Formats: sequence, structure tokens, C-alpha cells
Amino acid sequence: MTTRRVFGQAARALARYRLRTACMMLGSLLGVAALVVAAAVGGGVQAKAVRTVRQIVGDGAVLVFGGAVRTMGPPTGQGARLTVDDLVAVADEVPGVVDWDPQVARGGVSVRRGGAATTARVVGGSERWARVSGRRVARGESFGAADVARSARVALVGETVARALFPGEDPIGAEIQVGAVSARVIGVLEPYGTDMHGMDRDAEIVMPLSTVMRRLANVAVITGAKLLVADPARAGEVAAGVRDVLRRRHAIGGDRPDDFLIVTALESQRMVATVRRALTLYVPLAAGVVLLLGAVVAATLMLGAVTERVAEIGVRRAVGASPADVHRQFVLEAAATALLGGLAGVVVGVVAARVVGARLGIDVAAPWGAALVGLLAAAAAGWGAGVLP
Repeated sequence: MTTRRVFGQAARALARYRLRTACMMLGSLLGVAALVVAAAVGGGVQAKAVRTVRQIVGDGAVLVFGGAVRTMGPPTGQGARLTVDDLVAVADEVPGVVDWDPQVARGGVSVRRGGAATTARVVGGSERWARVSGRRVARGESFGAADVARSARVALVGETVARALFPGEDPIGAEIQVGAVSARVIGVLEPYGTDMHGMDRDAEIVMPLSTVMRRLANVAVITGAKLLVADPARAGEVAAGVRDVLRRRHAIGGDRPDDFLIVTALESQRMVATVRRALTLYVPLAAGVVLLLGAVVAATLMLGAVTERVAEIGVRRAVGASPADVHRQFVLEAAATALLGGLAGVVVGVVAARVVGARLGIDVAAPWGAALVGLLAAAAAGWGAGVLP
């Protein structure tokens, strides 16, 4: 029997048994789609995590957060005693600290302007916040030391806040209501996007530290601070010095745990590496398991097909088909089904990856390498499902 006729027989068999064909395709579709989504979204998350760490920590910085430390996750904020005076002492006593900026942050603050309203994360910083954070003002101007000293009611708004409150208008000079505090917009922050936690950093408002502490939050402690280090290679030594100063000022002795958390660039890079390992190992492994289960389902269904089609096989043998012809037909049916399911999985995976990327605010990576691997694995699984029965 010619190869052309074998292909024709396989195509007619796939069309005749539609339900079985669809079930065999489903395993390949899900496995390849999962692999494509994992590769595309995982690559985007990795890039976003690295970019966020560089933006927040940089190559030479030490972050200090106030609050009780948990085994996993950020400080809880319970028992926080970190103050501006603590940071002044750190800057005076720890060699290598060249600049610093304390911060107070409050999330979910209601912001209004006329009939328009939104919620934003409000951050209070010193006159050094732009230099230390590395985030500039795109339009307008920032606040200075005089504004911090007199708790000025001024604000810098992110692009998301500006669009929500001032659609099609220039917000510079306008008055907004931040919580219970009326403030004048003096600048618009440069676009930032989302961070690796999915938080929209453009839905932020930056105000003088004293304004947030006295007028908005009514607190005497700060959320945290960023310290710039002269020599990035000595960030670990600086962090140790910061820890000693804070433990002494907070009267923490013996084996008592810190009531603050210190993060360096090295520790952040380790966290990113952990995320990378999880995304590059466990998620593709789960997709491989789905592909394997799909192959088992396909083999089981093909075995049932062989049993059900004994009479058909006998007739084909009687009219001249060789065992090799029958064998090639069933292999072609299984391989074509798996490959078609894999192609559908690539389409589904690309669409799903773009949807997930849009929801998370990340740029998904091109998944073509993963798509090729998934198609080859689907074809191999289909071949095995055709040969084994």
C-alpha cells in the first residue's frame, strides 16, 4: 500500500472517530499550552523581578524595614520602633553610608478631586527621596527641604492617579484630597509600571515625610529607609554595622530577635534566584507530567481502537494490506492527533500567556523555544502511543 493511501486511511479514521480523536488531542493540548505559558510568563516574571530588584535595591544599597520579622515574607509592622533619629545615628556612626532616605507608606488611601476618586499608595519621603530612590519627576518639580521642614501640603502623583483624577488635563497646580489632607499637585512621577508583586507603582503619591507622619498617618515611627553605600562590595559590612547600631538603640540584647529587617542586594538576588529556579524547573516539570498523562491516555484509547477495529484490520489484510501498512496507519493516527493537539496547545498557550501578562502587567517572553520542545514532545508521545498498542 502506498504512503499516500496510508495517510488517507489515517485521516478518514480520525474524522470517523471524532470523540476519541478529541480526547487524544486534549492531553497534548493541555501539556503544550502549560509549557508555553510557563516559559512565556516565567521569562517575563524573571525579567520583571530582576528589573524591580535593580530599581529598588540597586547594586549598592541597604534597605531597612521596621517591625517584627517573620520567617517568610516582609515585616509585620507589629512593634515597629524605627525612627528618623535611628537613621540619623546610622548615617553618623556607620562608615560607608553616603546617603539615605526614610519613608512612611500607607496603602489604599482614598484620593479625590471634585467628583473623581481613586485609591493610591501614599509614600512620605525626605528631600533626598528622588536621589536615593532613583525615580525622577517627569513633569513639574519635586519638594525640597523647606517643604519637609514645614510639613507642606504638596504632592507628586503617579500616572495612574493622574489619569483617574485628571483625564485629559494637566494636574500641575491642582488641589486634591489625600485622605483627610488637602494637597497641591506640584509634579507627576515618571512611569514605573508594576513591580514583581503585581503592585501598580504608578498608583502612588509621594509627599513630604513630615506631612504624611503628622497630618495623614499621625505616627512617630517610619516604615523603613533606603541607605546608599559608597562601595557595593562592602554592603554586607554596612548592613552588619546598621544592625549593631539599631540593636543598641532599641536595647535589644542577647539572643532576642531584631525588631527590624535589613535587606541587601545580595539577599534580593538570592530571592530572585529562588523564583527563577521554581519557574524554570517545577512549572515545566508539571507541564511534562501533563504531556505524559496525555500520552498514557492516547495509548489507552489507541489500544481500545485496535481492539474495536479488529474486523476492519482483518478486511484490510484480506484485500492486500501488510502488517507494516496497518502499523503505519495507527502510528500516523496517534502522532497526527498528538501533533494537532500540540499545535492547538501552542495557540492556546500564546493567547493565555498574553492574557496573564496583561493582567500581571509584565512583558511576556517569546515562547517559541518552549513551543518547539512541546511539539516535539507531543509528536514523540503520539508515536509511542501508536507503537505500543
